[in-house]
Amino acid sequence: MEKFEYKTLFTDAKGAFGGKVDRHAFEKELNDLGAQGWELVSAVPSAQSYGSTRWIICIFKRKII
Repeated sequence: MEKFEYKTLFTDAKGAFGGKVDRHAFEKELNDLGAQGWELVSAVPSAQSYGSTRWIICIFKRKII
């Protein structure tokens, strides 16, 4: 049976009202985790007041060998 481990990444959506993500830094972080064998399973925004995004929560998995 295959076994997996999981990791969560919380990316801050900066700005006074949220919703501002440094696209290049976010992409680099995703690529760094991918290079370590982590596979992105899901990414969801976490809202704050008035529907603006406060966090982007990414869930990764990789096979345990």
